[in-house]
Amino acid sequence: MTSQDLQTMLDYHYWARDRLLDAVAALTQEQYARDLGSSFKSIRETVTHIYAAEWAWYERWRGRSPTVLLPADQFPDLATLRHAWAEHEVKMRDFVARLGEHDTSRIIDYKLLSGHTGASPVWQMLQHVVNHASYHRGQVTTMLRQMGAQPAKPMDMIAFYRVMASEARS
Repeated sequence: MTSQDLQTMLDYHYWARDRLLDAVAALTQEQYARDLGSSFKSIRETVTHIYAAEWAWYERWRGRSPTVLLPADQFPDLATLRHAWAEHEVKMRDFVARLGEHDTSRIIDYKLLSGHTGASPVWQMLQHVVNHASYHRGQVTTMLRQMGAQPAKPMDMIAFYRVMASEARS
């Protein structure tokens, strides 16, 4: 996978994130934090988990292996999470922009939250970050529907490519 492929994946990731967070922004604080009995009990905990997992992988790329994820209570509302995530996005984009073609296959050693060791090439880890987020965005979509709230605009990767192509023609 090329560095340009990784940048495209990251573009997609943040485009989909923004669509999701825009839908979540329409919720009340009570709806945002409501226990819906999912793998993460609330939309708040699920979107925080997406961000926290991304943060953990970035930390691993920087040579630090967190032993716990960032807790949901560190982000009491969507605005706080959105602000932290926007700041983090700058770091992620900078990291990927600096990757040379050989860097994408570089193996990084790390420790999992469990303490077990791992080692993966950069491209696989970034691909995982995007795929992991997609999985949980689907859960949030279900949670929004369970509450009768409007789900996000389509977040499929093909929708991203269509939107980008349409914008390029304009």
